[in-house]
Amino acid sequence: MSEPARLEPVTFAGHGIRLEPLEARHVPGLREVVADGDIHRLPFAPHVPAPEAVEGSVRGLLADVEAGTRLAWAVVREADGVHGADERVVGLTTFMNLALADRGLEIGNTYLARSVHRTGVNTAMKRLLLGHAFDTLDLLRVELRVHHLNLASRRAVEALGAQQDGILRAHRVLPDGSIRHTVVYSILSLEWPGIRAMLDARLAAPRPPRLRPSPPFPR
Repeated sequence: MSEPARLEPVTFAGHGIRLEPLEARHVPGLREVVADGDIHRLPFAPHVPAPEAVEGSVRGLLADVEAGTRLAWAVVREADGVHGADERVVGLTTFMNLALADRGLEIGNTYLARSVHRTGVNTAMKRLLLGHAFDTLDLLRVELRVHHLNLASRRAVEALGAQQDGILRAHRVLPDGSIRHTVVYSILSLEWPGIRAMLDARLAAPRPPRLRPSPPFPR
Protein backbone atom coordinates (compact mmCIF):
# COMPACT_ATOMS: atom_id res chain seq x y z
CA MET A 1 0.00 0.00 0.00
CA SER A 2 1.38 3.43 -0.93
CA GLU A 3 1.97 6.06 1.74
CA PRO A 4 -0.88 8.62 2.10
CA ALA A 5 -0.25 11.99 0.52
CA ARG A 6 1.25 14.70 2.71
CA LEU A 7 -1.23 17.40 3.68
CA GLU A 8 -0.31 20.81 2.33
CA PRO A 9 -1.22 24.15 3.96
CA VAL A 10 -4.18 25.91 2.36
CA THR A 11 -6.11 29.12 3.00
CA PHE A 12 -9.88 28.97 3.29
CA ALA A 13 -12.53 31.41 4.46
CA GLY A 14 -16.17 31.87 5.27
CA HIS A 15 -18.62 33.27 7.81
CA GLY A 16 -16.50 36.37 8.43
CA ILE A 17 -13.19 34.65 9.16
CA ARG A 18 -10.19 33.37 7.22
CA LEU A 19 -7.78 30.59 8.14
CA GLU A 20 -4.29 31.38 6.86
CA PRO A 21 -1.37 28.93 7.03
CA LEU A 22 0.66 30.00 10.05
CA GLU A 23 3.75 32.10 9.32
CA ALA A 24 6.25 34.07 11.37
CA ARG A 25 4.46 37.28 10.33
CA HIS A 26 1.49 36.26 12.52
CA VAL A 27 3.57 36.47 15.73
CA PRO A 28 2.72 40.12 16.61
CA GLY A 29 -0.99 39.47 16.15
CA LEU A 30 -0.84 36.30 18.23
CA ARG A 31 0.94 38.17 21.02
CA GLU A 32 -2.08 40.47 21.14
CA VAL A 33 -4.40 37.45 21.08
CA VAL A 34 -2.91 35.78 24.17
CA ALA A 35 -2.78 39.14 26.00
CA ASP A 36 -6.46 39.77 25.19
CA GLY A 37 -8.09 38.75 28.44
CA ASP A 38 -4.87 37.06 29.59
CA ILE A 39 -6.06 33.83 28.01
CA HIS A 40 -2.68 32.23 28.72
CA ARG A 41 -3.72 32.32 32.38
CA LEU A 42 -7.03 30.51 31.87
CA PRO A 43 -7.39 27.16 33.62
CA PHE A 44 -6.99 24.01 31.53
CA ALA A 45 -5.07 25.87 28.79
CA PRO A 46 -1.35 25.08 29.19
CA HIS A 47 -1.01 25.04 25.39
CA VAL A 48 -1.59 28.82 25.25
CA PRO A 49 1.78 30.60 25.40
CA ALA A 50 2.43 33.76 27.36
CA PRO A 51 3.01 36.82 25.13
CA GLU A 52 6.80 36.55 25.47
CA ALA A 53 6.67 32.86 24.48
CA VAL A 54 4.56 33.25 21.33
CA GLU A 55 7.51 33.49 18.95
CA GLY A 56 9.04 30.26 20.25
CA SER A 57 5.67 28.52 20.15
CA VAL A 58 5.11 29.54 16.54
CA ARG A 59 8.63 28.43 15.64
CA GLY A 60 7.90 24.98 17.11
CA LEU A 61 4.59 24.71 15.25
CA LEU A 62 6.26 25.68 11.98
CA ALA A 63 8.88 22.98 12.54
CA ASP A 64 6.04 20.46 12.94
CA VAL A 65 4.43 21.73 9.74
CA GLU A 66 7.73 21.40 7.89
CA ALA A 67 8.09 17.84 9.23
CA GLY A 68 4.62 16.99 7.96
CA THR A 69 3.22 16.14 11.41
CA ARG A 70 0.82 19.06 11.74
CA LEU A 71 -1.02 21.82 9.89
CA ALA A 72 -1.37 25.17 11.65
CA TRP A 73 -3.47 28.23 10.87
CA ALA A 74 -3.78 31.78 12.11
CA VAL A 75 -7.44 32.66 12.55
CA VAL A 76 -8.17 36.07 11.01
CA ARG A 77 -11.41 37.96 11.53
CA GLU A 78 -12.11 39.77 8.28
CA ALA A 79 -12.94 43.46 8.14
CA ASP A 80 -16.59 44.29 8.78
CA GLY A 81 -17.74 47.43 7.01
CA VAL A 82 -21.09 47.37 8.79
CA HIS A 83 -19.67 47.43 12.31
CA GLY A 84 -16.41 49.18 11.46
CA ALA A 85 -14.21 46.32 12.64
CA ASP A 86 -10.74 46.09 11.12
CA GLU A 87 -9.20 42.81 9.95
CA ARG A 88 -7.06 41.24 12.67
CA VAL A 89 -5.59 37.98 13.90
CA VAL A 90 -7.86 36.54 16.59
CA GLY A 91 -6.48 33.06 17.21
CA LEU A 92 -4.66 29.92 16.18
CA THR A 93 -5.69 26.34 15.50
CA THR A 94 -4.11 23.14 14.16
CA PHE A 95 -4.68 19.76 12.65
CA MET A 96 -2.54 17.41 14.74
CA ASN A 97 -2.06 13.71 15.48
CA LEU A 98 -2.35 13.07 11.76
CA ALA A 99 -3.30 9.46 11.03
CA LEU A 100 -3.62 9.72 7.28
CA ALA A 101 -3.37 6.01 6.59
CA ASP A 102 -6.48 5.63 8.74
CA ARG A 103 -8.06 8.84 7.37
CA GLY A 104 -8.22 10.62 10.70
CA LEU A 105 -6.77 13.55 12.61
CA GLU A 106 -7.34 15.75 15.64
CA ILE A 107 -8.31 19.42 15.85
CA GLY A 108 -6.33 20.83 18.74
CA ASN A 109 -3.98 23.44 20.22
CA THR A 110 -6.68 26.02 19.55
CA TYR A 111 -6.88 29.40 21.23
CA LEU A 112 -8.91 32.54 20.51
CA ALA A 113 -8.76 36.10 21.83
CA ARG A 114 -11.11 36.60 24.77
CA SER A 115 -12.85 39.47 22.96
CA VAL A 116 -14.13 37.15 20.21
CA HIS A 117 -15.50 34.47 22.54
CA ARG A 118 -19.25 34.05 22.06
CA THR A 119 -19.21 36.02 18.81
CA GLY A 120 -19.53 33.04 16.44
CA VAL A 121 -15.83 32.94 15.54
CA ASN A 122 -15.30 29.54 17.17
CA THR A 123 -18.35 28.06 15.44
CA ALA A 124 -17.22 29.45 12.09
CA MET A 125 -13.71 28.10 12.62
CA LYS A 126 -15.00 24.62 13.47
CA ARG A 127 -17.29 24.71 10.41
CA LEU A 128 -14.35 25.51 8.14
CA LEU A 129 -12.02 22.95 9.71
CA LEU A 130 -14.57 20.14 9.71
CA GLY A 131 -15.65 20.98 6.17
CA HIS A 132 -12.06 20.83 5.01
CA ALA A 133 -11.49 17.54 6.81
CA PHE A 134 -14.59 15.75 5.57
CA ASP A 135 -15.59 17.46 2.31
CA THR A 136 -12.12 18.14 0.89
CA LEU A 137 -9.80 15.58 2.49
CA ASP A 138 -12.44 12.82 2.64
CA LEU A 139 -11.50 11.77 6.16
CA LEU A 140 -13.40 9.20 8.20
CA ARG A 141 -12.84 10.65 11.67
CA VAL A 142 -12.00 13.95 13.35
CA GLU A 143 -11.08 13.92 17.04
CA LEU A 144 -11.24 16.59 19.73
CA ARG A 145 -9.73 16.25 23.22
CA VAL A 146 -10.62 18.13 26.39
CA HIS A 147 -9.28 18.33 29.96
CA HIS A 148 -11.60 16.28 32.18
CA LEU A 149 -12.29 19.24 34.50
CA ASN A 150 -13.12 21.63 31.66
CA LEU A 151 -16.86 21.04 31.86
CA ALA A 152 -17.77 24.11 29.81
CA SER A 153 -15.65 23.02 26.87
CA ARG A 154 -16.92 19.47 27.16
CA ARG A 155 -20.46 20.82 26.78
CA ALA A 156 -19.37 22.96 23.83
CA VAL A 157 -17.80 19.99 22.03
CA GLU A 158 -20.89 17.90 22.70
CA ALA A 159 -23.01 20.73 21.27
CA LEU A 160 -21.10 20.28 18.01
CA GLY A 161 -22.52 16.77 17.82
CA ALA A 162 -19.25 15.06 18.75
CA GLN A 163 -19.57 11.76 20.58
CA GLN A 164 -17.49 10.84 23.62
CA ASP A 165 -15.25 7.85 22.90
CA GLY A 166 -13.71 7.52 26.34
CA ILE A 167 -11.28 9.00 28.86
CA LEU A 168 -7.51 8.59 28.80
CA ARG A 169 -6.80 8.38 32.52
CA ALA A 170 -3.72 10.12 33.93
CA HIS A 171 -2.90 11.03 30.35
CA ARG A 172 -0.63 14.01 30.92
CA VAL A 173 1.33 15.74 33.66
CA LEU A 174 0.77 19.47 33.18
CA PRO A 175 3.39 22.18 33.79
CA ASP A 176 1.96 22.93 37.24
CA GLY A 177 2.34 19.26 38.21
CA SER A 178 -1.37 18.45 38.07
CA ILE A 179 -2.62 15.32 36.34
CA ARG A 180 -4.87 15.62 33.34
CA HIS A 181 -7.36 12.94 32.40
CA THR A 182 -8.21 13.55 28.73
CA VAL A 183 -11.77 13.18 27.44
CA VAL A 184 -11.71 12.03 23.81
CA TYR A 185 -14.51 12.98 21.42
CA SER A 186 -14.93 12.28 17.73
CA ILE A 187 -17.08 13.10 14.71
CA LEU A 188 -17.36 10.52 11.94
CA SER A 189 -17.89 11.17 8.24
CA LEU A 190 -21.35 9.57 8.33
CA GLU A 191 -22.35 12.06 11.06
CA TRP A 192 -20.96 15.07 9.24
CA PRO A 193 -23.90 15.92 6.92
CA GLY A 194 -26.24 16.40 9.88
CA ILE A 195 -23.64 18.33 11.87
CA ARG A 196 -22.83 20.49 8.84
CA ALA A 197 -26.50 21.42 8.44
CA MET A 198 -26.74 22.25 12.15
CA LEU A 199 -23.64 24.45 12.09
CA ASP A 200 -24.79 26.24 8.94
CA ALA A 201 -28.16 26.97 10.56
CA ARG A 202 -26.46 28.19 13.72
CA LEU A 203 -24.16 30.51 11.76
CA ALA A 204 -27.07 31.87 9.72
CA ALA A 205 -29.16 32.70 12.79
CA PRO A 206 -28.98 36.19 14.37
CA ARG A 207 -26.69 36.17 17.39
CA PRO A 208 -28.10 37.24 20.78
CA PRO A 209 -26.24 39.92 22.78
CA ARG A 210 -23.06 38.67 24.39
CA LEU A 211 -23.84 38.37 28.10
CA ARG A 212 -20.81 36.62 29.60
CA PRO A 213 -17.34 35.42 28.62
CA SER A 214 -16.96 32.20 26.66
CA PRO A 215 -15.73 29.08 28.44
CA PRO A 216 -12.14 28.00 27.93
CA PHE A 217 -11.59 26.13 24.68
CA PRO A 218 -10.69 22.50 24.18
CA ARG A 219 -7.10 21.37 24.57
